[in-house]
Amino acid sequence: MGGVFHCFTETREVARAALDLGFMVSFSGILTFRNAEDLRDVARMVPLDRLLIETDAPYLAPVPHRGRTNQPAYVAHVVEFLAGLRGTTATDMASVTTANACLAFPALRP
Repeated sequence: MGGVFHCFTETREVARAALDLGFMVSFSGILTFRNAEDLRDVARMVPLDRLLIETDAPYLAPVPHRGRTNQPAYVAHVVEFLAGLRGTTATDMASVTTANACLAFPALRP
């Protein structure tokens, strides 16, 4: 693994280059924002084994908490939103992104 692109907000081309270099791509609450359709397109194309999610607390609270101070509990909204984009359940998406986090950050492994 080459690392993690934290709080990804770039284009498909940048995502493709990051993936080609072995990076994981991490999405925050921005994914849920009304004007983030281009970012949602990126989230749909990143392979499941390279997806991460994050809170980026105290910033970038997801909808329905946008404009408020972000907190770790709100990552559930990002999981649910990403699962909907990818046509899977929040439970499955949480399992995938948790496993990916354990690969990216070995100290998290049980």
